[in-house]
Amino acid sequence: MAGYDAWVAPMRSALDEARAAVATGDVPIGAVVLDPDGTVIGLGRNEREADGDPTAHAEIVALRAAARSRGGWRLDGCTLVVTLEPCTMCAGAIVLSRVDRLVYGAYDDKAGAVGSLWDVVRDRRLNHRPEVVAGVLADECTFLLQEFFATHRVRD
Repeated sequence: MAGYDAWVAPMRSALDEARAAVATGDVPIGAVVLDPDGTVIGLGRNEREADGDPTAHAEIVALRAAARSRGGWRLDGCTLVVTLEPCTMCAGAIVLSRVDRLVYGAYDDKAGAVGSLWDVVRDRRLNHRPEVVAGVLADECTFLLQEFFATHRVRD
Protein backbone atom coordinates (compact mmCIF):
# COMPACT_ATOMS: atom_id res chain seq x y z
CA MET A 1 0.00 0.00 0.00
CA ALA A 2 1.40 3.36 -1.01
CA GLY A 3 1.27 6.27 1.43
CA TYR A 4 -0.86 9.40 1.22
CA ASP A 5 1.83 11.35 -0.66
CA ALA A 6 1.77 8.85 -3.53
CA TRP A 7 -1.82 9.87 -4.31
CA VAL A 8 -1.42 13.66 -4.29
CA ALA A 9 -0.26 14.01 -7.93
CA PRO A 10 -2.99 11.72 -9.34
CA MET A 11 -5.58 13.59 -7.23
CA ARG A 12 -4.37 16.86 -8.73
CA SER A 13 -5.01 15.34 -12.18
CA ALA A 14 -8.50 14.35 -11.03
CA LEU A 15 -9.05 17.91 -9.78
CA ASP A 16 -8.06 19.21 -13.25
CA GLU A 17 -10.72 16.94 -14.74
CA ALA A 18 -13.23 18.20 -12.17
CA ARG A 19 -12.54 21.83 -13.06
CA ALA A 20 -13.09 21.04 -16.74
CA ALA A 21 -16.58 19.72 -15.95
CA VAL A 22 -17.72 23.20 -14.93
CA ALA A 23 -17.52 24.40 -18.55
CA THR A 24 -20.47 22.16 -19.44
CA GLY A 25 -22.46 22.98 -16.31
CA ASP A 26 -21.62 19.66 -14.72
CA VAL A 27 -20.83 19.21 -11.04
CA PRO A 28 -17.02 19.37 -10.73
CA ILE A 29 -16.04 15.81 -10.02
CA GLY A 30 -13.05 14.24 -11.73
CA ALA A 31 -11.50 10.79 -11.86
CA VAL A 32 -8.31 9.13 -13.04
CA VAL A 33 -7.53 5.42 -13.48
CA LEU A 34 -3.92 4.34 -13.09
CA ASP A 35 -2.52 1.02 -14.27
CA PRO A 36 -0.28 -1.01 -11.94
CA ASP A 37 2.76 1.01 -13.08
CA GLY A 38 1.05 4.32 -12.27
CA THR A 39 0.36 5.26 -15.90
CA VAL A 40 -2.93 7.04 -16.54
CA ILE A 41 -5.16 4.79 -18.65
CA GLY A 42 -8.50 6.52 -18.07
CA LEU A 43 -9.72 10.03 -17.40
CA GLY A 44 -13.22 11.10 -16.53
CA ARG A 45 -15.30 14.02 -15.39
CA ASN A 46 -18.98 14.39 -14.74
CA GLU A 47 -20.75 14.55 -18.12
CA ARG A 48 -24.38 14.16 -17.09
CA GLU A 49 -25.35 17.63 -18.30
CA ALA A 50 -23.04 17.55 -21.32
CA ASP A 51 -24.31 14.16 -22.53
CA GLY A 52 -27.79 14.06 -21.02
CA ASP A 53 -26.76 10.73 -19.48
CA PRO A 54 -27.67 10.02 -15.85
CA THR A 55 -24.88 7.42 -15.63
CA ALA A 56 -22.13 9.76 -16.87
CA HIS A 57 -20.48 10.17 -13.46
CA ALA A 58 -16.74 10.84 -13.46
CA GLU A 59 -15.94 7.37 -12.14
CA ILE A 60 -18.00 5.59 -14.81
CA VAL A 61 -16.48 7.70 -17.60
CA ALA A 62 -12.94 6.98 -16.32
CA LEU A 63 -13.59 3.24 -15.83
CA ARG A 64 -14.99 2.96 -19.37
CA ALA A 65 -11.93 4.74 -20.78
CA ALA A 66 -9.60 2.46 -18.80
CA ALA A 67 -11.43 -0.66 -19.99
CA ARG A 68 -11.09 0.52 -23.60
CA SER A 69 -7.40 1.19 -23.01
CA ARG A 70 -6.90 -2.28 -21.54
CA GLY A 71 -9.08 -4.03 -24.06
CA GLY A 72 -11.28 -5.61 -21.38
CA TRP A 73 -13.48 -4.84 -18.41
CA ARG A 74 -11.26 -6.35 -15.70
CA LEU A 75 -9.18 -3.57 -14.21
CA ASP A 76 -7.31 -5.67 -11.67
CA GLY A 77 -4.10 -4.04 -10.52
CA CYS A 78 -5.52 -0.58 -11.26
CA THR A 79 -6.29 2.35 -8.99
CA LEU A 80 -9.24 4.71 -9.36
CA VAL A 81 -8.61 8.22 -8.00
CA VAL A 82 -11.71 10.43 -7.68
CA THR A 83 -12.36 13.81 -6.10
CA LEU A 84 -15.58 12.81 -4.28
CA GLU A 85 -16.57 9.68 -2.38
CA PRO A 86 -18.46 7.50 -4.90
CA CYS A 87 -22.23 7.05 -4.88
CA THR A 88 -23.88 3.61 -4.82
CA MET A 89 -23.87 3.27 -8.63
CA CYS A 90 -20.19 4.12 -8.88
CA ALA A 91 -19.25 2.00 -5.86
CA GLY A 92 -20.95 -0.95 -7.54
CA ALA A 93 -19.05 -0.28 -10.76
CA ILE A 94 -15.79 -0.13 -8.81
CA VAL A 95 -16.47 -3.55 -7.31
CA LEU A 96 -17.53 -5.02 -10.66
CA SER A 97 -14.52 -3.64 -12.53
CA ARG A 98 -12.16 -5.33 -10.04
CA VAL A 99 -9.95 -2.28 -9.42
CA ASP A 100 -7.48 -2.99 -6.63
CA ARG A 101 -7.64 0.41 -5.00
CA LEU A 102 -9.98 3.38 -4.66
CA VAL A 103 -8.56 6.74 -3.62
CA TYR A 104 -10.97 9.60 -3.01
CA GLY A 105 -10.84 13.16 -1.77
CA ALA A 106 -13.98 14.74 -0.33
CA TYR A 107 -16.44 12.83 1.81
CA ASP A 108 -20.11 12.79 0.73
CA ASP A 109 -22.39 12.74 3.75
CA LYS A 110 -25.50 12.86 1.52
CA ALA A 111 -24.79 10.06 -0.96
CA GLY A 112 -21.41 8.51 -0.18
CA ALA A 113 -21.29 4.75 -0.56
CA VAL A 114 -17.74 4.15 0.68
CA GLY A 115 -18.29 4.68 4.38
CA SER A 116 -20.28 7.89 4.81
CA LEU A 117 -23.82 6.64 4.19
CA TRP A 118 -23.22 3.09 2.98
CA ASP A 119 -20.09 1.00 2.53
CA VAL A 120 -20.62 -0.91 -0.69
CA VAL A 121 -16.98 -1.51 -1.60
CA ARG A 122 -16.12 -3.14 1.73
CA ASP A 123 -19.23 -5.31 1.99
CA ARG A 124 -17.94 -8.80 2.80
CA ARG A 125 -20.83 -10.39 0.92
CA LEU A 126 -19.40 -9.19 -2.39
CA ASN A 127 -16.76 -11.07 -4.36
CA HIS A 128 -14.30 -8.17 -4.60
CA ARG A 129 -13.26 -5.53 -2.08
CA PRO A 130 -10.75 -2.89 -3.16
CA GLU A 131 -8.40 -1.16 -0.77
CA VAL A 132 -9.72 2.32 0.13
CA VAL A 133 -7.65 5.45 0.74
CA ALA A 134 -9.91 8.33 1.82
CA GLY A 135 -9.41 12.05 2.31
CA VAL A 136 -6.59 12.78 -0.16
CA LEU A 137 -6.61 16.56 -0.74
CA ALA A 138 -10.07 16.53 0.85
CA ASP A 139 -10.07 20.26 1.58
CA GLU A 140 -9.29 21.18 -2.04
CA CYS A 141 -11.87 18.73 -3.38
CA THR A 142 -14.52 19.99 -0.94
CA PHE A 143 -13.79 23.64 -1.71
CA LEU A 144 -14.22 23.08 -5.45
CA LEU A 145 -17.66 21.57 -4.87
CA GLN A 146 -18.71 24.26 -2.39
CA GLU A 147 -17.61 26.98 -4.79
CA PHE A 148 -19.63 25.39 -7.60
CA PHE A 149 -22.80 24.99 -5.55
CA ALA A 150 -22.53 28.55 -4.24
CA THR A 151 -22.86 29.85 -7.80
CA HIS A 152 -24.91 27.19 -9.62
CA ARG A 153 -28.38 25.88 -9.19
CA VAL A 154 -28.41 22.16 -9.89
CA ARG A 155 -31.49 20.02 -10.46
CA ASP A 156 -31.61 16.80 -8.46
